[in-house]
Amino acid sequence: MSNLEHLLAPLKVKSMEIPNRVVIPPMGTGLSNRDGTVSAANLAYFERRVKSGAGLVITEIISVHPSGTAGPTSLRIYDDIYIPGLAQMAEIAHAHGSKVAMQLHHAGRESFYMLKKGMAMGPSPLASFVYGIKPREMSIDDIQEVVAAFGTAALRAKKAGFDAVEIHGAHGYLLAQFLSANCNQRQDEYGGDLQKRARFIVEILQEVRRQVGDDFPISLRVSAEEAIKGGWTVEDMQTIVPMFVAAGADIIHASFGTHGSPAGITSAPIEYAPGFNSYLAPKIKEVVDVPVIAVGRFTDPALADEIIARGDADMVAFGRQTLADPNFLINAREGHPEDTIECIACNQGCIERLIFEQQSLRCAINPETGQELLYPAEPASTSRNVWVIGAGPGGLTAACEAARLGHKVSLFEEDNKPGGQVSLAAQAPHKQAYGNWIGKLISRAEKLGVEINTGVPMTADKIIAGKPDHVIMATGGENMIPPIDGIGQPNVCSAWKILNQQVEGMDPLLIIGGGLTGLETADYLSDRGCKDITVVEALPQSPVSLLRSHGYMLHKRLQKQGVKQLFGAQVQNIDGEYVTVKNNDQETKMGPFKQIILALGTKPRNELALQLEKAGIPYTIVGDAEKTGRIIEATESGASAAWNI
Repeated sequence: MSNLEHLLAPLKVKSMEIPNRVVIPPMGTGLSNRDGTVSAANLAYFERRVKSGAGLVITEIISVHPSGTAGPTSLRIYDDIYIPGLAQMAEIAHAHGSKVAMQLHHAGRESFYMLKKGMAMGPSPLASFVYGIKPREMSIDDIQEVVAAFGTAALRAKKAGFDAVEIHGAHGYLLAQFLSANCNQRQDEYGGDLQKRARFIVEILQEVRRQVGDDFPISLRVSAEEAIKGGWTVEDMQTIVPMFVAAGADIIHASFGTHGSPAGITSAPIEYAPGFNSYLAPKIKEVVDVPVIAVGRFTDPALADEIIARGDADMVAFGRQTLADPNFLINAREGHPEDTIECIACNQGCIERLIFEQQSLRCAINPETGQELLYPAEPASTSRNVWVIGAGPGGLTAACEAARLGHKVSLFEEDNKPGGQVSLAAQAPHKQAYGNWIGKLISRAEKLGVEINTGVPMTADKIIAGKPDHVIMATGGENMIPPIDGIGQPNVCSAWKILNQQVEGMDPLLIIGGGLTGLETADYLSDRGCKDITVVEALPQSPVSLLRSHGYMLHKRLQKQGVKQLFGAQVQNIDGEYVTVKNNDQETKMGPFKQIILALGTKPRNELALQLEKAGIPYTIVGDAEKTGRIIEATESGASAAWNI
């Protein structure tokens, strides 16, 4: 096992002495007050991350100018009124022995909030790849105003007690828009070739340096590759990074991608291995002599230690891992890394919740994240006898949380092993991490003293006889079986039986249902050699969105594998190896199929509730037993049920 000597070595950057090489990079939270000031929720979330022991913590994006605010709950620093709240963040970091940098940000055209208000601006009036709305073109006066705003924001950060600032020049925001030929078609001194397009960043660095002085560290976050058609490459970036260092950058934070990059690469899905783009950092180090931060879905400090030992990077950023388990570094340092819950890169709470649902940050596998003010740290005032029925993600989370709070917990699962539907999902290609997570939850439950009973179907009589003080029903969902003629034939089975390896796939085969379960079953079977797969879906388009990172990668794989998908098709009947479907009011006979697989979703299983109510036994229904949903809904409802006993 690595002793992490390289990762834990200190590093000095100008006046800043960083105690180790672990970096917590900027991650949006949506937790601020509506006026952009720091909230109590911000501080609680921030302190929980800082307790990890990371050497350098970089704040979430903080807007330097009213025109560049990413959203109504984005933090701001374009007025002195914001200093007191931000100063509390610096104090928290220092109290826990970490150094802290404030990330300075302007969204440019990549703010739906500002685009809707008609206030967004960019280098050229070209629409965002994501939002499809044009900003107004910045005048020279606008440019000079924003340059000055970065400088005064940096000075405020210094006054607030921060150890450094980071300028956000990556991921398609304003500075990256000037750098990109896809966004910048100016004909003046801020447009043209790459060196001319870099002028805006150079001037910002120079102004920040002028404001903060020679000894105050400045980090610059860049997308080392733009990762979009017609975008810059890392070889292109090598030609301009020396300009940035000469202008004042003391650290290069080498990230990847932009808004519109395929598969949401800036928050890479599970298909990408930990450390997948760390190859970019040594490319940057070839041309500059300042510390470089490596980025790329890191979860394991031992891997980060190897990268630093090789000289590929000077520091390593752990982003989503600090949401999934902020104790990851503590566990590694203390010699029990097996206790760490590793990020599964599902993006449900950290990316999709913020972008698509316009809600504040969560983590699908760590219900504490984003709810630090609600999270009960102390044991419950009264220890109760709690029964949890069902050992899927909601039930396991509920059992762990109830036991952590001092309750006597008995967990019952009718299957022979815990895990529920997540154990099935873990069979799909690239999703082994989901199974690892379930294994860690089981281990955590055992360490907390949960009595785990598998192969035990539960009845109301058993519960009544056991006299629990509270029951958490995490009984999940059951497969929906539609009233289709012929559905009971022997060549018809559920996707669960395929994923559970009870039934082998047989070509040619038809999957009825093109939701996530149906498509992942197709992916699973294709990965195991099935060549002739057809998926039929009643909806007019796939319910698995291409806008979500895993969805994009899944569709891309299925297309490459030749999986056929038919939308707007309702199955009318099954007759031996043939299926009749109705599409656009026309019936078509399809086949022959050796196997027909049902993946039509689930409906809640909560039939015990009425009997418990009659018996007067308090209960809470969680997860799919209440309403079919994702992992995040299961774990949040499970945790909440335990917290409220």
